[in-house]
Amino acid sequence: MIFARVIGTVVSTQKDENLNGMKLLLCKETDASGKPLNTYHVAVDAVQAGEGDFVLVAYGSSARMTDVTRNAPIDAVIMAIIDDVQLAE
Repeated sequence: MIFARVIGTVVSTQKDENLNGMKLLLCKETDASGKPLNTYHVAVDAVQAGEGDFVLVAYGSSARMTDVTRNAPIDAVIMAIIDDVQLAE
């Protein structure tokens, strides 16, 4: 899993039928404190995230294990909205 910030929406009218009804969000990878990194990802939203939300993104076969993404041709899923991160000093 990685930390990311939702920065936009991806709209696709022509797509695999197993993606119909799924919201695609553009995410910018961050460090644990929310500082932006230089990596972007498109992820299926499984938790009703929105622009500006700090989220956890899962990749690979793990991305296809949520109720929303099961059997869909995806590689990334937003599977949690982060409320707080507590770092040990």
